Amino acid sequence: MADATTTLSSPFPPATHQAWRALVAKTLGEAPFSSLEKTTVEGLPVEPLYEPAHTPAGFPTRPFDEDRAWDIRTLTAHPDPAAANAEVLRDLEGNAASVIVRIDPSGERGVAIGSADGLARVLAGVVPEFAAVGLDAGFLGPKAADWLGTFAKASPGAKLAFHLDPLSAFAEAGASPGPIESHLVSAATVSVRLADTYPQAQLFLASGRVVHEAGGGEAAEVAFAAASALAYAKALVRAGMPMAQAFGRITLGLAADADYFTSLAKLRAGRAVWARIAAACGADPLARLEGRSSRRMLTAQDPWTNMIRLTAAGFAAAVGGADAVVLGHFTDALGLPTAFARRQSRNTQLVLMEEAHVGRVADPAAGSGYVEALTDEIARAAWAEFQVIEAEGGIIAALTSGHISRQVETAVAARPEPKIVGVTAFPPTKQAAVEVARATPKPVEAPSPRLPGPDGSCPPLTPMRIAEAYEAAR
Repeated sequence: MADATTTLSSPFPPATHQAWRALVAKTLGEAPFSSLEKTTVEGLPVEPLYEPAHTPAGFPTRPFDEDRAWDIRTLTAHPDPAAANAEVLRDLEGNAASVIVRIDPSGERGVAIGSADGLARVLAGVVPEFAAVGLDAGFLGPKAADWLGTFAKASPGAKLAFHLDPLSAFAEAGASPGPIESHLVSAATVSVRLADTYPQAQLFLASGRVVHEAGGGEAAEVAFAAASALAYAKALVRAGMPMAQAFGRITLGLAADADYFTSLAKLRAGRAVWARIAAACGADPLARLEGRSSRRMLTAQDPWTNMIRLTAAGFAAAVGGADAVVLGHFTDALGLPTAFARRQSRNTQLVLMEEAHVGRVADPAAGSGYVEALTDEIARAAWAEFQVIEAEGGIIAALTSGHISRQVETAVAARPEPKIVGVTAFPPTKQAAVEVARATPKPVEAPSPRLPGPDGSCPPLTPMRIAEAYEAAR
């Protein structure tokens, strides 16, 4: 078989790097080769041409699963619990593998619930032993974790993702109800109490997406996630959990956008940085990675083009090695998704998985000169930024001092004027109607997330949409 392969390919000798350079030079004419060079917003070089990488990056990749390459994970944020329950059940019936419930008692940004009974209504009909259930509850995370624990009825087979992440809530809001340090202690205490009851549960989500959504660069996002993971692991250790076990119960969260090469390199770099930190702490170097599509990249004008962006982001997350992928909806810049928008989001992943077979290779980008070089550059820059954060005293100190916000502001200022299909490039001559779901939030009573002591504060990392300023100008 090897001889046959050699015979088939022999009429097509591989092109050398010099031959490719010659073709580029011919195309450029008198323009210098350097005219094609560019950098990321963080100054990382992107060359126009790369040689093959003979040694792929050395980090643990996602285990191969023949039945389902990654977890298709959906998120519900409909303010009405009954409508949210209908979304959850429809998603699971439509081949989603797990769900996330975003909780907001005010109903402005999530499901308006404030008790274990409220969460039970949202999850009615869900069997957590078969479909994993996750939370997105901000500072209410510890309370919501107990509500989810009540729903799971102490079943050791329940697949839960408490996704406690007070640092992201603090960074985005710019304030915490009580000392942010106390919120870490509270979250870790609840986590350790629930950990033995639910051995399959993931406790914390160490996410860098708050940096991405505010306009930050790839290395800064990975560094924020890594520093958050270390802070959460230390909190779990102080609460009584061994360090190696603590890392195993933390999920790494990163964003994926339409720039799929950069996104998949960033996810690979995240795995490399995680592996180095975890190994130094005596833990398993294999990260559990959740990739979530970017809201920053979405447009309100000509939102149909968001389907292309979301497909590219889903591809990047899958090829980058995400264990779970949360894909947003093409109408997210306008309002709540309809059943059609949610179906499009699910089916995009199903096509990538079951028709394009994107997950049939453990690390499809391995060996690509461009991706390997970009992965290495992002990982090295993220590691250097992680060391700066730790030298400042950790992620909380870096947030309160304004270091993180300054990094984000620098990246935003360095971003060149974008070409956004449907907005700055090929804008539609007339708008095609897009349907969104309508709901009137009905606030409910909920326990206060406030903890004793003075409130924490930091410069907020306010979410943005890149297209918004250009849409307003039109």
